[in-house]
Amino acid sequence: MNSHYRALALSSGLVLAILARGATERHPNLAAQSRLPQGPGLAARFKADAGITNHPAVIFADDFEAGAPGARWDERGAGGGRFLSLVEPGDPRCGQHCLRVEGRLGENTGDGLTKWFEPADPVFVRFYVRFDPGCDYVHHFVTLRANRGLRGGERWSGFGGAGLKPAGDERFSTALEPWGNWGRWPAPGKWNFYSYWHEMAAAPDGKYWGNSFLPEPQEVIPKGRWICAEFMLKHNTPGRPDGEQAFWIDGRLLGHWGGLNWRRSPTLWANALTLEAYLTDRWTKNPTNIVSFDNVVIAREYIGPTGRE
Repeated sequence: MNSHYRALALSSGLVLAILARGATERHPNLAAQSRLPQGPGLAARFKADAGITNHPAVIFADDFEAGAPGARWDERGAGGGRFLSLVEPGDPRCGQHCLRVEGRLGENTGDGLTKWFEPADPVFVRFYVRFDPGCDYVHHFVTLRANRGLRGGERWSGFGGAGLKPAGDERFSTALEPWGNWGRWPAPGKWNFYSYWHEMAAAPDGKYWGNSFLPEPQEVIPKGRWICAEFMLKHNTPGRPDGEQAFWIDGRLLGHWGGLNWRRSPTLWANALTLEAYLTDRWTKNPTNIVSFDNVVIAREYIGPTGRE
Protein backbone atom coordinates (compact mmCIF):
# COMPACT_ATOMS: atom_id res chain seq x y z
CA MET A 1 0.00 0.00 0.00
CA ASN A 2 1.33 3.46 -0.91
CA SER A 3 2.77 5.32 2.09
CA HIS A 4 0.55 8.33 1.43
CA TYR A 5 -2.54 6.13 1.51
CA ARG A 6 -1.28 4.49 4.71
CA ALA A 7 -1.13 7.93 6.34
CA LEU A 8 -4.70 8.54 5.23
CA ALA A 9 -5.84 5.24 6.72
CA LEU A 10 -4.48 6.26 10.12
CA SER A 11 -6.48 9.49 10.25
CA SER A 12 -9.43 9.80 12.66
CA GLY A 13 -12.17 12.22 13.62
CA LEU A 14 -11.94 12.09 17.40
CA VAL A 15 -13.88 15.20 18.33
CA LEU A 16 -16.51 15.52 15.60
CA ALA A 17 -19.38 16.29 17.97
CA ILE A 18 -17.69 19.38 19.40
CA LEU A 19 -16.47 20.65 16.05
CA ALA A 20 -19.87 20.18 14.41
CA ARG A 21 -21.30 22.94 16.59
CA GLY A 22 -18.43 25.32 15.84
CA ALA A 23 -18.64 24.80 12.08
CA THR A 24 -22.39 25.36 11.90
CA GLU A 25 -22.22 28.48 14.06
CA ARG A 26 -19.63 30.05 11.76
CA HIS A 27 -21.24 28.71 8.58
CA PRO A 28 -25.03 28.28 8.95
CA ASN A 29 -26.93 25.91 6.69
CA LEU A 30 -28.38 27.87 3.75
CA ALA A 31 -30.42 25.00 2.26
CA ALA A 32 -33.83 26.48 3.11
CA GLN A 33 -33.18 29.62 1.04
CA SER A 34 -30.72 28.15 -1.46
CA ARG A 35 -31.21 28.53 -5.21
CA LEU A 36 -29.24 25.39 -6.01
CA PRO A 37 -31.14 22.88 -8.19
CA GLN A 38 -32.92 19.85 -6.77
CA GLY A 39 -34.63 16.79 -8.21
CA PRO A 40 -33.76 15.75 -11.78
CA GLY A 41 -30.42 16.87 -13.20
CA LEU A 42 -28.26 15.97 -16.17
CA ALA A 43 -28.49 12.23 -15.36
CA ALA A 44 -32.27 12.11 -15.83
CA ARG A 45 -31.93 11.30 -19.53
CA PHE A 46 -29.58 8.33 -18.98
CA LYS A 47 -31.17 5.08 -17.79
CA ALA A 48 -28.93 3.51 -15.13
CA ASP A 49 -26.28 6.05 -16.28
CA ALA A 50 -25.75 4.22 -19.60
CA GLY A 51 -24.02 6.67 -21.94
CA ILE A 52 -23.67 9.43 -19.35
CA THR A 53 -19.98 9.87 -20.20
CA ASN A 54 -21.13 11.46 -23.48
CA HIS A 55 -22.62 14.45 -21.66
CA PRO A 56 -20.29 17.46 -22.11
CA ALA A 57 -20.42 18.35 -18.40
CA VAL A 58 -19.25 14.90 -17.24
CA ILE A 59 -15.58 14.61 -16.25
CA PHE A 60 -15.56 10.97 -15.11
CA ALA A 61 -18.12 8.22 -14.66
CA ASP A 62 -18.05 4.57 -13.62
CA ASP A 63 -21.12 2.35 -13.48
CA PHE A 64 -18.96 -0.75 -12.78
CA GLU A 65 -20.48 -2.56 -15.75
CA ALA A 66 -17.20 -3.43 -17.48
CA GLY A 67 -13.78 -4.67 -16.40
CA ALA A 68 -12.36 -5.63 -13.03
CA PRO A 69 -13.36 -3.69 -9.89
CA GLY A 70 -11.75 -0.28 -10.08
CA ALA A 71 -10.39 -0.74 -13.61
CA ARG A 72 -11.08 2.92 -14.43
CA TRP A 73 -9.56 4.24 -11.19
CA ASP A 74 -5.96 5.17 -10.41
CA GLU A 75 -5.25 3.85 -6.91
CA ARG A 76 -6.47 1.03 -4.68
CA GLY A 77 -7.32 1.70 -1.05
CA ALA A 78 -6.37 0.30 2.34
CA GLY A 79 -7.02 -3.27 1.20
CA GLY A 80 -5.14 -2.93 -2.08
CA GLY A 81 -8.30 -3.89 -3.95
CA ARG A 82 -8.43 -7.36 -2.39
CA PHE A 83 -11.77 -6.69 -0.69
CA LEU A 84 -13.55 -5.24 -3.71
CA SER A 85 -15.87 -7.28 -5.93
CA LEU A 86 -18.58 -6.82 -8.53
CA VAL A 87 -22.03 -8.15 -7.64
CA GLU A 88 -25.61 -7.77 -8.84
CA PRO A 89 -27.17 -4.65 -7.29
CA GLY A 90 -30.77 -5.82 -7.28
CA ASP A 91 -32.04 -2.42 -8.48
CA PRO A 92 -32.63 -1.44 -12.14
CA ARG A 93 -31.21 2.04 -11.49
CA CYS A 94 -27.83 0.40 -10.93
CA GLY A 95 -27.59 -1.77 -14.04
CA GLN A 96 -26.14 -5.29 -13.87
CA HIS A 97 -23.19 -4.77 -11.50
CA CYS A 98 -22.16 -2.67 -8.53
CA LEU A 99 -18.99 -2.39 -6.46
CA ARG A 100 -19.05 -4.26 -3.15
CA VAL A 101 -16.67 -3.38 -0.31
CA GLU A 102 -16.42 -6.03 2.41
CA GLY A 103 -14.77 -5.06 5.67
CA ARG A 104 -14.02 -7.73 8.28
CA LEU A 105 -12.81 -6.76 11.75
CA GLY A 106 -9.52 -8.40 12.60
CA GLU A 107 -8.85 -9.16 8.91
CA ASN A 108 -8.96 -5.82 7.11
CA THR A 109 -10.10 -2.18 7.38
CA GLY A 110 -12.29 -2.22 4.29
CA ASP A 111 -11.13 -0.96 0.92
CA GLY A 112 -11.61 1.72 -1.70
CA LEU A 113 -10.48 3.51 -4.83
CA THR A 114 -9.02 6.89 -5.77
CA LYS A 115 -9.38 8.80 -9.06
CA TRP A 116 -7.45 11.93 -10.05
CA PHE A 117 -9.21 14.23 -12.51
CA GLU A 118 -8.89 17.58 -14.23
CA PRO A 119 -10.37 20.17 -11.84
CA ALA A 120 -13.56 22.12 -12.41
CA ASP A 121 -15.34 24.91 -10.58
CA PRO A 122 -17.80 24.11 -9.24
CA VAL A 123 -17.36 20.34 -9.12
CA PHE A 124 -20.18 17.88 -8.42
CA VAL A 125 -19.79 14.27 -7.25
CA ARG A 126 -22.69 11.82 -7.31
CA PHE A 127 -22.74 8.17 -6.24
CA TYR A 128 -25.24 5.50 -5.27
CA VAL A 129 -24.66 3.65 -2.01
CA ARG A 130 -26.27 0.77 -0.15
CA PHE A 131 -25.44 -0.20 3.43
CA ASP A 132 -25.94 -3.91 4.07
CA PRO A 133 -28.53 -4.63 6.81
CA GLY A 134 -25.70 -5.91 9.04
CA CYS A 135 -23.38 -2.97 8.43
CA ASP A 136 -22.13 -1.08 11.48
CA TYR A 137 -20.55 2.41 11.68
CA VAL A 138 -18.13 3.46 8.93
CA HIS A 139 -15.08 5.50 9.90
CA HIS A 140 -14.23 7.22 6.58
CA PHE A 141 -16.19 7.37 3.37
CA VAL A 142 -16.29 9.42 0.12
CA THR A 143 -13.76 12.26 0.04
CA LEU A 144 -12.95 15.06 -2.40
CA ARG A 145 -9.32 16.21 -2.03
CA ALA A 146 -7.45 19.25 -3.23
CA ASN A 147 -3.84 18.73 -4.26
CA ARG A 148 -1.19 21.04 -5.70
CA GLY A 149 -1.19 19.20 -9.01
CA LEU A 150 -1.74 15.92 -10.82
CA ARG A 151 1.87 14.84 -11.30
CA GLY A 152 4.42 13.16 -9.08
CA GLY A 153 4.37 13.98 -5.39
CA GLU A 154 2.07 16.98 -5.93
CA ARG A 155 -0.92 14.74 -6.39
CA TRP A 156 -0.45 13.32 -2.87
CA SER A 157 -0.39 16.68 -1.08
CA GLY A 158 -4.09 16.33 -0.20
CA PHE A 159 -3.67 12.99 1.57
CA GLY A 160 -2.81 12.36 5.22
CA GLY A 161 -2.28 15.19 7.69
CA ALA A 162 -4.62 13.92 10.41
CA GLY A 163 -4.56 16.24 13.43
CA LEU A 164 -2.82 19.02 11.48
CA LYS A 165 -4.33 22.19 10.06
CA PRO A 166 -3.61 22.63 6.33
CA ALA A 167 -1.36 25.54 5.40
CA GLY A 168 -3.70 26.90 2.75
CA ASP A 169 -1.51 26.13 -0.24
CA GLU A 170 -0.99 22.37 0.21
CA ARG A 171 -4.38 20.72 0.68
CA PHE A 172 -8.00 20.85 1.72
CA SER A 173 -10.64 18.13 1.69
CA THR A 174 -14.29 17.50 2.32
CA ALA A 175 -15.97 14.13 2.77
CA LEU A 176 -19.63 13.18 2.62
CA GLU A 177 -19.86 10.66 5.45
CA PRO A 178 -22.31 8.92 7.76
CA TRP A 179 -21.76 9.83 11.39
CA GLY A 180 -23.16 7.97 14.41
CA ASN A 181 -22.74 10.72 17.06
CA TRP A 182 -20.68 8.47 19.31
CA GLY A 183 -23.23 5.65 19.07
CA ARG A 184 -26.23 7.84 19.95
CA TRP A 185 -27.76 7.27 16.50
CA PRO A 186 -28.29 3.82 15.01
CA ALA A 187 -25.64 2.76 12.47
CA PRO A 188 -24.64 4.00 10.04
CA GLY A 189 -25.80 7.37 11.44
CA LYS A 190 -26.66 10.62 9.66
CA TRP A 191 -25.10 12.43 6.70
CA ASN A 192 -22.58 15.19 7.28
CA PHE A 193 -19.56 16.87 5.70
CA TYR A 194 -16.22 16.17 7.38
CA SER A 195 -13.86 18.93 6.21
CA TYR A 196 -10.23 20.01 6.55
CA TRP A 197 -9.06 23.47 5.47
CA HIS A 198 -6.73 26.21 6.67
CA GLU A 199 -9.42 28.10 8.65
CA MET A 200 -10.88 25.06 10.42
CA ALA A 201 -11.47 25.13 14.16
CA ALA A 202 -9.14 23.35 16.56
CA ALA A 203 -10.22 20.54 18.86
CA PRO A 204 -10.01 20.88 22.67
CA ASP A 205 -6.67 19.02 22.56
CA GLY A 206 -5.25 21.76 20.32
CA LYS A 207 -5.09 19.51 17.27
CA TYR A 208 -7.17 19.59 14.10
CA TRP A 209 -9.35 16.54 13.52
CA GLY A 210 -11.73 17.85 10.88
CA ASN A 211 -14.86 20.00 11.23
CA SER A 212 -18.38 18.66 10.71
CA PHE A 213 -21.22 20.30 8.77
CA LEU A 214 -24.34 18.49 9.94
CA PRO A 215 -27.84 19.51 8.78
CA GLU A 216 -30.63 18.92 11.26
CA PRO A 217 -33.33 17.75 11.49
CA GLN A 218 -32.39 14.66 9.50
CA GLU A 219 -33.44 11.01 9.53
CA VAL A 220 -30.98 8.21 10.25
CA ILE A 221 -29.60 6.72 7.03
CA PRO A 222 -31.62 3.62 6.09
CA LYS A 223 -29.95 0.27 5.49
CA GLY A 224 -30.79 -2.28 2.83
CA ARG A 225 -31.74 0.12 0.03
CA TRP A 226 -29.96 2.20 -2.58
CA ILE A 227 -29.47 5.91 -1.85
CA CYS A 228 -28.49 8.58 -4.36
CA ALA A 229 -25.93 10.89 -2.71
CA GLU A 230 -24.40 13.96 -4.34
CA PHE A 231 -22.20 16.80 -3.16
CA MET A 232 -20.80 20.00 -4.63
CA LEU A 233 -17.76 22.13 -3.92
CA LYS A 234 -17.21 25.65 -5.19
CA HIS A 235 -13.64 26.93 -4.88
CA ASN A 236 -13.07 30.28 -3.27
CA THR A 237 -11.18 33.17 -4.76
CA PRO A 238 -7.75 32.55 -3.19
CA GLY A 239 -7.70 34.17 0.25
CA ARG A 240 -11.35 35.25 0.17
CA PRO A 241 -14.26 33.53 2.01
CA ASP A 242 -16.50 32.97 -1.01
CA GLY A 243 -16.27 29.18 -1.31
CA GLU A 244 -19.24 26.84 -0.85
CA GLN A 245 -20.24 23.22 -0.36
CA ALA A 246 -23.60 21.45 -0.51
CA PHE A 247 -25.06 17.96 -0.58
CA TRP A 248 -28.21 16.22 -1.77
CA ILE A 249 -29.77 12.90 -0.80
CA ASP A 250 -32.10 11.29 -3.36
CA GLY A 251 -32.25 14.62 -5.18
CA ARG A 252 -33.21 16.67 -2.11
CA LEU A 253 -30.87 19.42 -0.96
CA LEU A 254 -30.11 18.83 2.73
CA GLY A 255 -27.17 21.14 3.31
CA HIS A 256 -25.60 24.23 1.70
CA TRP A 257 -22.83 26.25 3.34
CA GLY A 258 -21.02 29.36 2.15
CA GLY A 259 -18.36 31.76 3.38
CA LEU A 260 -15.60 29.16 3.10
CA ASN A 261 -11.99 30.18 2.50
CA TRP A 262 -10.81 26.83 1.21
CA ARG A 263 -7.43 27.94 -0.12
CA ARG A 264 -4.86 30.71 -0.29
CA SER A 265 -3.19 29.56 -3.51
CA PRO A 266 -4.63 29.66 -7.05
CA THR A 267 -2.78 26.42 -7.85
CA LEU A 268 -4.70 24.40 -5.25
CA TRP A 269 -7.70 22.60 -6.77
CA ALA A 270 -9.98 19.73 -5.83
CA ASN A 271 -8.73 17.03 -8.19
CA ALA A 272 -8.96 13.65 -6.45
CA LEU A 273 -11.93 11.54 -5.36
CA THR A 274 -11.59 8.69 -2.86
CA LEU A 275 -14.47 6.21 -2.77
CA GLU A 276 -14.10 3.94 0.24
CA ALA A 277 -15.65 2.24 3.22
CA TYR A 278 -12.86 2.39 5.81
CA LEU A 279 -13.49 0.71 9.16
CA THR A 280 -11.80 0.62 12.56
CA ASP A 281 -12.67 -1.22 15.76
CA ARG A 282 -13.04 2.15 17.51
CA TRP A 283 -16.68 2.39 16.38
CA THR A 284 -17.32 -0.69 14.26
CA LYS A 285 -18.23 -3.80 16.29
CA ASN A 286 -19.96 -6.10 13.79
CA PRO A 287 -17.54 -8.69 12.38
CA THR A 288 -18.65 -8.26 8.73
CA ASN A 289 -19.57 -4.89 7.21
CA ILE A 290 -20.62 -4.56 3.58
CA VAL A 291 -21.13 -1.30 1.69
CA SER A 292 -21.96 -1.23 -2.04
CA PHE A 293 -21.39 1.64 -4.48
CA ASP A 294 -22.54 2.31 -8.02
CA ASN A 295 -23.09 5.02 -10.65
CA VAL A 296 -20.23 7.31 -9.66
CA VAL A 297 -20.15 10.57 -11.65
CA ILE A 298 -17.91 13.65 -11.43
CA ALA A 299 -19.28 16.63 -13.36
CA ARG A 300 -19.23 20.39 -13.82
CA GLU A 301 -22.96 20.76 -13.10
CA TYR A 302 -25.69 19.23 -10.96
CA ILE A 303 -26.11 15.52 -11.78
CA GLY A 304 -29.19 14.34 -9.89
CA PRO A 305 -30.63 10.80 -9.72
CA THR A 306 -30.15 8.46 -12.66
CA GLY A 307 -32.85 8.10 -15.30
CA ARG A 308 -35.39 5.29 -15.11
CA GLU A 309 -36.49 5.04 -18.76
